[in-house]
Amino acid sequence: MDSLFSYSNRDASDDAPGQRPATALEALRTVFGYDSFRGQQADIIDHVVRGGDALVLMPTGGGKSLCYQIPALVRDGVTVVVSPLIALMRDQVTALRELGVRAAFLNSSLGPAEAREVERAMVQGEIDLVYVAPERLVTPRFLDLLDRTRLALFALDEAHCVSQWGHDFRPEYLQLSILHERHPMVPRIALTATADVQTRAEIKDKLGLTDARVFLSSFDRPNITYRVVPKKSERQQMLAFLRENHPEDAGIVYCMSRNKVEDVAAWLNQQGREALPYHAGLPADVREANQDRFIKSEGLVMVATVAFGMGIDKPNVRFVCHLDPPKSLEAYYQETGRAGRDGLPANAWMAYGMADVVMLRQMLEQSEAGDSHRRVERGKLEALLGFCETPDCRRQVLLNYFNETLPEPCGNCDTCLDPVETWDGTVAAQKALSAVYRTGQRYGAGHLIDVLVGNATEKVVQQQHDRLKTFGVGTDLTKVEWQSVYRQLVATGLLTVDLEGYGGFRLTDAGVSVIKGQRVVKLRKDPVLERRRGVHDALRRHTARGGSAGGGSSGEGVSRSGARGALSAADDALWHALKDCRTALAKAQSVPPYVIFHDSTLLEMVAQRPRDHTAFAHLPGVGGRKLERYADAFLEVIRQHG
Repeated sequence: MDSLFSYSNRDASDDAPGQRPATALEALRTVFGYDSFRGQQADIIDHVVRGGDALVLMPTGGGKSLCYQIPALVRDGVTVVVSPLIALMRDQVTALRELGVRAAFLNSSLGPAEAREVERAMVQGEIDLVYVAPERLVTPRFLDLLDRTRLALFALDEAHCVSQWGHDFRPEYLQLSILHERHPMVPRIALTATADVQTRAEIKDKLGLTDARVFLSSFDRPNITYRVVPKKSERQQMLAFLRENHPEDAGIVYCMSRNKVEDVAAWLNQQGREALPYHAGLPADVREANQDRFIKSEGLVMVATVAFGMGIDKPNVRFVCHLDPPKSLEAYYQETGRAGRDGLPANAWMAYGMADVVMLRQMLEQSEAGDSHRRVERGKLEALLGFCETPDCRRQVLLNYFNETLPEPCGNCDTCLDPVETWDGTVAAQKALSAVYRTGQRYGAGHLIDVLVGNATEKVVQQQHDRLKTFGVGTDLTKVEWQSVYRQLVATGLLTVDLEGYGGFRLTDAGVSVIKGQRVVKLRKDPVLERRRGVHDALRRHTARGGSAGGGSSGEGVSRSGARGALSAADDALWHALKDCRTALAKAQSVPPYVIFHDSTLLEMVAQRPRDHTAFAHLPGVGGRKLERYADAFLEVIRQHG
């Protein structure tokens, strides 16, 4: 039982009933080490502590967990947290125990004796929070256990999993309304970082939260710099970007297929960058081992499919790269939200090309889903393609998808930092569409571009396409520019892919109207040279975030070091020494380094250089338990560096 209860048993006298924090603010200060709440946290927590139901929509890194963890410490009884992934439960429970909170989980990783001990502790009121998977929660055995437990709160984390229209649907979530049916007086809080209007409505309906108060925070993640680049040599593009911006940082690279995941991971290792693969086809023990290494390492890159998802609670992921676009903006927002959870600057980088547009449309049209579902998915895909092709502020486009308006361009995305030129592409579009029509609507971009630029290849001559009126009419643009034209024509629905014939392009009704001169086409001009910028340059153009509750940081920027900003040589040496100290402490306890302290707290140590326990206690993220356990070790490092 040491793995489960050694910590809480050792500190049972400190956490006994009657010793709960008197107020939410007291819990925030003494347990979590923050002086003030962030955003709507105070209102949400007050509402829940008073017994109200709540639906909370808050971006990743916005401090959602505190919205149920603090009520769990203030209210009498056990808080049951429904969480979909074992890894997520384990990481959160580990972090809570490090703070001195009595927490446990119940899932398939426990043996029978361990599970029985958790159940006994629940009934006896010896723990404050228990994390449980939805599959276990709805079993008769667990429901009976709840009937015998004094309950404080039900927290339904990752609530978007209830939506059949969403990207992480879990059918077990549909049964969670049983909690309210059996325990109508116990308040419930449902939380998610990602939900469009349709998904929000489904959460309220399926979970029986129609009367719950809705707390809708801004979906903006101002610390993330969004970048989308045209694919040329995607691996080399990504490697150059990482070497320039994140040579030491941990991050995630998303790929569409399992084979590509393994190939890219192997290639990164060959380039001198430590990387591991993660996808559903790997043995469970390999997946778990790889994820554990990623969580506990400082600079590892995880190359993954979307199977590497919600269980990522690592706060100092400094970048998320997409070598293949996701299927929707909702999925993109969720995946990029795994970067910069600590509030420090981070990058979301995506390479996107013609083949991606074609592939995504093919996958959608070949889906066996019903017509209504495909219509919804088609709308989601159009929104994603519009985001990729926009010449306007990407953050404005992204937030608009979630019905949120950003009044001014953000200044922290590629289209703001390196504004994109637009041009009247009507004539070019007419030429491109005419080439599709005159060649019989059977060919893809490569052959069509050869026709347009007058390249008499063997295939062009064999098909007698060198005799067409469109042969050679496009010499005013380069092949690369024509690739951009065709990509945008497909993305905007002027062309579609023939899935039943030869797989070539076909005109849509909208495309025909362009040929007839009934419609104007505005195109973006892809940047010729990708300019490289450190994230700190971008962040200076955007609003800094404060160092209040839930992981935000007050640091201004990032240079080649990722999170630490443009430090002096002395400060940089201290930063690395503090990280080494954190790593050593984490290894000794077999916990992830961020469980000891977040990067934001280490940066505050560099900035403030506290000399005693009193000063150390005022650092953000230093609660009573961590002050007692770690102050001496870190103060000694600070003293050694002057």
